Amino acid sequence: MSNHTTADQFNATGFSRWVNGAAGRAFRLVAGAAWLTFGLLFLDHWWGVAAAAWSFFPLSAGILDLCWISAALGGPLRSRTIRAAQAHGAAERSPAI
Repeated sequence: MSNHTTADQFNATGFSRWVNGAAGRAFRLVAGAAWLTFGLLFLDHWWGVAAAAWSFFPLSAGILDLCWISAALGGPLRSRTIRAAQAHGAAERSPAI
């Protein structure tokens, strides 16, 4: 029986490595700005308000270097912590020379 949590399993994926890296952080910033722009353009509709509210998640994740998915699964919130754990796990998996 494995003692890895769902958050550990998620943070071991390629998607987690990407989203918590520099390219993923840039993507979250751009996506958050797009959601906010869309929301502000259509603020007189309920879905514009919803889009503007939703933009909080990718914007805060990009600006503050957070991973809301990991946190929702019970793992670390800070992407820096996730990257350190990923690097530590990669070092443990690499063969000794």
